Amino acid sequence: MASEQPQEPVQPSLQTEENQTLDIDEDVVHDDTDSAYASSIAGTDSHTLSSSILAYTYENGRRYHAFRDGEYMLPNDEAEQDRLDLLHHIFRMIAGGTLYRAPIAQDKPPQRILDVGTGTGLWAIELADEFPNAQVIGTDLSPIQPSWVPPNCLFYVDDAESQWTYEPHEAFDFIHGRSLCGCFADWPKFYRQAYRNLKPGGWMEMQEHACWVQADDETQEQAAWVTEWCSEMDFASRKFGKRLNVAHEHRAWMEQAGFADVREEVHKVPIGTWTKGKKLKEMGYIHREEMLDAVEPFTMALYTRVMSYSLDQTRIVIEGVKRDLKDPKLHLYVNYHFVWGRKPEHAPF
Repeated sequence: MASEQPQEPVQPSLQTEENQTLDIDEDVVHDDTDSAYASSIAGTDSHTLSSSILAYTYENGRRYHAFRDGEYMLPNDEAEQDRLDLLHHIFRMIAGGTLYRAPIAQDKPPQRILDVGTGTGLWAIELADEFPNAQVIGTDLSPIQPSWVPPNCLFYVDDAESQWTYEPHEAFDFIHGRSLCGCFADWPKFYRQAYRNLKPGGWMEMQEHACWVQADDETQEQAAWVTEWCSEMDFASRKFGKRLNVAHEHRAWMEQAGFADVREEVHKVPIGTWTKGKKLKEMGYIHREEMLDAVEPFTMALYTRVMSYSLDQTRIVIEGVKRDLKDPKLHLYVNYHFVWGRKPEHAPF
C-alpha cells in the first residue's frame, strides 16, 4: 500500500536480521554454562479479584486461565510469569533497548496506548514511565500484573478474541501486541478490530517470535528432537485451532486490514553462546534459558490434549528437546519479527 507520508527513521536495533549469517565462534567452550551472561528478573504480585476470575484450571501440574476452560494452551502460573519477564528482556535487547520500533512520537507523543495480552505488564509499565502524560491500558485474560504501577498505567481482565467494546472517543494512538502466538483463532478479525479502534494516523506494532527452531548449517540435521518437536507442535496447534507458528504472517494480515506504511524487521536470535560477538553471546545465553523454560508450557497441553500423548511420553519429548537446545555444537536460532503499520490519516473512526 502506498505511503501517505515519509517514513521517519526509528531507533537502531541490534542487527541480526533474517538474511544475515550468524558467525560461529569456533573457540566457544562446549560446556557453556558461563554465569557471565546470567540474568534474574523479579516476579510480580497479582490483584485481589473475584473468585470467578481466579478460578483457574490446573492440569499436569500447571495453572491455566479461568476463561473458557480448555481453549488456551499456555499456562499463567508463576513459572510462566518469570519466563515472560525474561522474554521481555530479550525483545528489548533485540530492539537495541527500546520498547517499540514504530515512530509513534514523530508528530506528538501518544495519549492513549493499548497493550493487548500484556502478560505480567512489564511492557505497559515501562512505556507508561516513558510517556507519563499518556494513559497506558494493558489487557489480559489473567490478573497477574503487579498492583504497584505508574499512575497512568491501568490493567483490565479482558478477552481480546471477543468483540471490542471501546467507544469512538476511547480510540488509541498506539496498539501493541507481543508474543501472542497461540492466542487467536481468527487473526484477521483481531487486526480488523485493532484498526477500527485506532485514531487516524495511529500506529500498531506486533512483536512476535517464530515457533520454529532452525540452523543454517548441517547441525539442523543433528537436532532430531527439536526438528520433530517443531513439526508436531505446528500440526497440533493447527488442529487445536490456534496456530503457534504465525510470526511470518503478521505483515500480510496487517496490510489486509488496511494499514499503511507497514514495515517488518526479522532478527535471528541464537540459542546459546555459539555465535561471535559479546552482545550476541549474551543474548544467546539468555535466550537459551528462556527457551528451556518455554519447552514444557508450550508442549504439555498440546501433546496431552491434542496428540494424545501420555504424561510420561510428553516428559520424554520435553527432555529430548531440552537436550538439543543445551547442546552448544548445534547452531540453533529463532527468528523474531517486528511488524508495524499506520492507520491512514483519512480513514474514518
